[in-house]
Amino acid sequence: MKEKFIENGIEYVRCGDYYIPNLSVPQNQYEIGKYGRMRLKYIKSERKCFYSYLMITGNLNEHLHEIDVQAQEILNQFIKAAEQYAPDKEAQQMEWVRHMNSAKASANEVIIHELIYV
Repeated sequence: MKEKFIENGIEYVRCGDYYIPNLSVPQNQYEIGKYGRMRLKYIKSERKCFYSYLMITGNLNEHLHEIDVQAQEILNQFIKAAEQYAPDKEAQQMEWVRHMNSAKASANEVIIHELIYV
């Protein structure tokens, strides 16, 4: 019996008494952050077909990385906008911290509703 053969453009490899297709999906290495992991958890539990599609095509890590990058951009935009109207950092430290935490919480809410749970 042959160890390998190609049929219909698919390479088969002998494993014991069976021939198994030698399929591989290219894996791109991306660093996935908080929002990418949140998106992964959501699509795994709520959008199983989409998750399977991304896994089969090999685009899962790329998709999660894109979501993470977009989320960081939104977060940075909110923080920059909040810094313009923030109270004096040296004179009113607690007010400044409260203001920045509020901006970050608003950004998280927008990210979750616009990017993660879609």
